[in-house]
Amino acid sequence: MATCDVCGNEYWMAFEVRTVSGDVHTFDSFECAIQRLAPRCEHCDCRVIGHGVEVEGQFYCCAHCARMGSSGLGAQIRDTVGAHPS
Repeated sequence: MATCDVCGNEYWMAFEVRTVSGDVHTFDSFECAIQRLAPRCEHCDCRVIGHGVEVEGQFYCCAHCARMGSSGLGAQIRDTVGAHPS
């Protein structure tokens, strides 16, 4: 049995996540994986578990937070999957 890196639970269905940097993490649930790996919104501090918005290297959970937290981009930020601001 593997042990979860976050909560310490030993679980026969635990899984590994390998990151681009080569780190390997073991989790017993997606909840624990999110707690360890998901970035936090720069504005409201919630976990970004969807697509989110990245502006100048900072992550936001939505366009609203990106507009509130980023400088000078305002209306250029959209909260639409697949839309590319141009």
